[in-house]
Amino acid sequence: MTSATKPAERTRLAAGLTKGPAEVLDFFLPLWAGSHLAASAAEVGALTALETLVSFAVRPVAGALADRFDRGRLAALGAVLYGLSFVVYAVTPAMGYAYGAAVLGGAGGALFWVALRARVGEGLRDDDGAFSKLFAAEGTGTWIAFVAAMSLVARIDYRGVFALGAVACLVAAVVLVLSPPRGAPLPEDAPRFRELGGRMWPMLGLVVVTALAEAGVALLLLMHLQRGHQLELGEIAAVFLPGFIVYSLLPDHLHRVVRRIGRRKVLSLAMVSSAVFAAGLSFAPNPPVIAVLWVLSAAAFAAAVPVEQAIVAEAAGISLGRGMGIYEGATLLGATIGTFSAGLLYAAGGGWWMACLGAAGLLLVTSLLVPGAVTKVGVLDRPVEPVAPTEPAPTEATPELRPEAEVEPPPEAGVEGGEAAKRGGGWHYWAVHAAVFAVAQVGLAIAGFSWPLAALNSTDLNFILNDSGHWLLNAGRIWCLIFLIDTVWTAISLLRTRDG
Repeated sequence: MTSATKPAERTRLAAGLTKGPAEVLDFFLPLWAGSHLAASAAEVGALTALETLVSFAVRPVAGALADRFDRGRLAALGAVLYGLSFVVYAVTPAMGYAYGAAVLGGAGGALFWVALRARVGEGLRDDDGAFSKLFAAEGTGTWIAFVAAMSLVARIDYRGVFALGAVACLVAAVVLVLSPPRGAPLPEDAPRFRELGGRMWPMLGLVVVTALAEAGVALLLLMHLQRGHQLELGEIAAVFLPGFIVYSLLPDHLHRVVRRIGRRKVLSLAMVSSAVFAAGLSFAPNPPVIAVLWVLSAAAFAAAVPVEQAIVAEAAGISLGRGMGIYEGATLLGATIGTFSAGLLYAAGGGWWMACLGAAGLLLVTSLLVPGAVTKVGVLDRPVEPVAPTEPAPTEATPELRPEAEVEPPPEAGVEGGEAAKRGGGWHYWAVHAAVFAVAQVGLAIAGFSWPLAALNSTDLNFILNDSGHWLLNAGRIWCLIFLIDTVWTAISLLRTRDG
């Protein structure tokens, strides 16, 4: 592990700890406000809009601060504000206090994500897949948080889930504070917001469309499962869960594809694939088919989003804070337009199929604009994989001064892109997956929903191969299959590496 690796891992850990509770809050908040605070539909909409408005307003400020102060400490402050918003949600007796929590959450989210993504952007020179790893960490945090929340909400209520979210955010703040400070104040002639916006506007258009499609399709899916198929909360979460797991497993593998075929092709293919999946959703006959299509759509987003983030970070240059502030603002703008448009289209005469086909058409048109947008931003189409430093090659006149054993750099001298990381990286990711799998299974076993434990105690072949009676058991069966495939794939990759 290099000196840069441990801070990067801490940053990803903080991202996972914060992203999961934030996604759970977005999922639970409308239900909780309506059932526990007797909020009307208008009040729920105002609550969500307030957090969005505050977050959008604070993002430019967060970008400027991230270019003046230590980004890890600034992200920690954002995580603390995030945690305080969860505390207020957990104890609030009325909607008035919930609005205060929305303000805290909007400000905290802006500070946290702008500063954290800028911090990740600092490591692009050492690891061109830094944003893919960040996206995977966010996906891991999301599905773990959903499994925990859905398992516990019946026992500790929504307020208990919010309290756990506060704890996770505060732990993330501690992790970031314990990381060594990095970076220095920018010089006076560093690019400003207007200059960065003028340089990156073609890419920001793609960011808006991607966020619009992701948020819009997710909301359409949520409403259709609830209203079109009359599914309960746990059943809806079970449809979403496989897609969230894809977010955590695929980004690093997809980044290898980016290295091979380039960013333009990956973004174009991701847009086209998302369009196909969005159109397919309009004809999906039942929730299992919808779950499969959502997994495929999640894979497309897992390929596109890290590429967009890396391009913005490279285009921002030394003004990473401002660049990520602009990126986060574009993402939020797209998500806001997407959710608002999805609601209007779903309520219109065409309903579900009209909204899905509308999203598909927008994505198809945007895919045609990708090559020109990436070219105008002026970044490399294929990221340059970092290579471990090696000594100069020997000349033919002095072959005896360059022993064969010294051609390969020592493992500790490499960075994550070097040979040492290539040999151990697959094993490392499997070990993380195994640790998360084991911890989750212990928690599920305590709750009585561990599929491996239930399968060992069952003699019914139908239980093992098909329906297991509860959505958590069914999700556990899918996860066990994914873990088995991951284990076999990792073992084969290590054997091939050793043979080579």
